[in-house]
Amino acid sequence: MSGRPLRVVQVGAGAMGVAWLRTLAAAEDVELVGVADLDVARAEAAVRTACGSGGGSGGGSGGGSVVIAGSLGELLAATEPDAVVNVTVPAAHSTVNIEALFAGLPVLCEKPAAPTLAEALVQAAAAEATGRLLMISQSRRYFAALTAFRERIAELGTPGLLTTGFFRAPHFGGFRDEMPQPLLVDMAIHAFDAARHLLGQEPVSVVCESWNPSWSWYQGDASATATFLFSGGTRYVFTGSWCAEGRDTSWNGEWRAVGGGGTATWDGERCVTSSAGGRAEDVAPAAHEQIAGALAEFVSAVRTGAEPDGAIKGNLRSLAMVEAAVRSAGTGERVGIGALLERAYEEALALPVRDEVRERLKSWGAAATVL
Repeated sequence: MSGRPLRVVQVGAGAMGVAWLRTLAAAEDVELVGVADLDVARAEAAVRTACGSGGGSGGGSGGGSVVIAGSLGELLAATEPDAVVNVTVPAAHSTVNIEALFAGLPVLCEKPAAPTLAEALVQAAAAEATGRLLMISQSRRYFAALTAFRERIAELGTPGLLTTGFFRAPHFGGFRDEMPQPLLVDMAIHAFDAARHLLGQEPVSVVCESWNPSWSWYQGDASATATFLFSGGTRYVFTGSWCAEGRDTSWNGEWRAVGGGGTATWDGERCVTSSAGGRAEDVAPAAHEQIAGALAEFVSAVRTGAEPDGAIKGNLRSLAMVEAAVRSAGTGERVGIGALLERAYEEALALPVRDEVRERLKSWGAAATVL
């Protein structure tokens, strides 16, 4: 693939799928060669919307037709791609990812890796067993302002407190409206993952409360507050709601870090401030941000063999934060992340998986081995 665009197929053509198709079509080092969805008509419509009526892949590929199919298997036979982008619903992530990995292809998958930590561990084992990259797109790590905020936090010393306030009111429709924990499972993972990135620490435990306001249009809990203890002693507090009409925060939320050297803030967009030196910055966007940033890192990793930040092993603790918060909200008790990972490992061993994956799981002896 040296010297030519990376030939990519995408699985999943819903609303997020269209966003990914536009990103793939605009990328000069990627050629979109196929799209699969259980609803073939939806896939065709998504390609027309994102790539133009001719169905061309755009970007640096010089156009060309995009194969439409009802399954990944059909696409693999028809296109012989270099990589797979998985934008299916979370419940389908494991099936698609493992099929692609065992077909010898690296995968860039939308978050979360799986509905459960046990299934994510199975995927990590499949990636090891096949020797192929499985990267989870934590797209909200890819902001120039987030990098600047991380630098300002480092100047304060180890923070005692890091907070995120997230308040929006999206009317999605579809699977999110029916999830038991739509905010924690589908959105909060971005903030949880960013907290790990900002602090350079790992989560130890969490206490979480979730609820659904009387005016909510979601079936599950659309509001939550979670307090995490991190390995360096920092408390990270996430408070948010997905049915908070008026005065929306950024999709990244509003952030504050407090340390011995002062306070730093990020508005979730371009404004980063620090009381150390009275600094306020309007940070210009990077060339590749959000899902375009995740795609750029994935393509680079495939070409160079370098391990990206979003590799499945590194992403497991972000997913563990979600599962721990959900469990704490359900029990009212503090949940330890390490113990949760070990329980998930035992659950993973009990799942019906390919022999190669089971042998890899057994070889770890504990979840901590893969981490």
